[in-house]
Amino acid sequence: MRAATRTRADVVHEITTSGLVAVVRLADAASMRAVAEALMSGGVRAIEVTMTVPGAVELIAELSRSVPAHVIIGAGTVLDEATANAVIGAGAEFVVSPVLRPDVIELCRRQDVAVMPGCLTPTEILAAWQAGADIVKVFPATALGPTFFKDMRGPFPQIRMMPTGGVTRDNASDWIRAGAVAVGVGTALVDQRAVAARQFNVIADNARHFVAEVQRARGATGA
Repeated sequence: MRAATRTRADVVHEITTSGLVAVVRLADAASMRAVAEALMSGGVRAIEVTMTVPGAVELIAELSRSVPAHVIIGAGTVLDEATANAVIGAGAEFVVSPVLRPDVIELCRRQDVAVMPGCLTPTEILAAWQAGADIVKVFPATALGPTFFKDMRGPFPQIRMMPTGGVTRDNASDWIRAGAVAVGVGTALVDQRAVAARQFNVIADNARHFVAEVQRARGATGA
């Protein structure tokens, strides 16, 4: 496993530097490797395999052993300590949840693994940060919009936040300009119709677009 070669701080640095986490939800686990290859060819450096993918723990283990050293594999939709422990054992270098679970945060910090709990309200966001979250995943960001991030930067300039849900090809740069340290992108990046048709070039093109948008937005803000 490569997890031992990078600390939690290293992983957070890599994610915030690249500014993009690809969120992969697949009904057919057999497509995972081809999807990962397409994402990597498009410049994605952080791939989140959700627990809704059949055989997710085994897929994380396989990817962690085989992807290039500069690519980080993480686990998403982690709801409890047992699952967090399993994916960390499989090689996940970051753990993402749609909810705030202090016990999951504590476990990840004990094992020096980056953790990103899901929050929606200012109270949840602050509670997650104080509990030790490395990045707060704002979810579902669809309900809020980039302006919410700009508003949160006032009282919470120290908190690293990443939207997931509602990030599209058209608005990815808006989130970065509003203060997001990265964007988590699912269906707008991993197009399910393209996966079903085995048109993995579409996913690679999507990846290149999102990588470019993040870079463009950071250039505009001087970040």
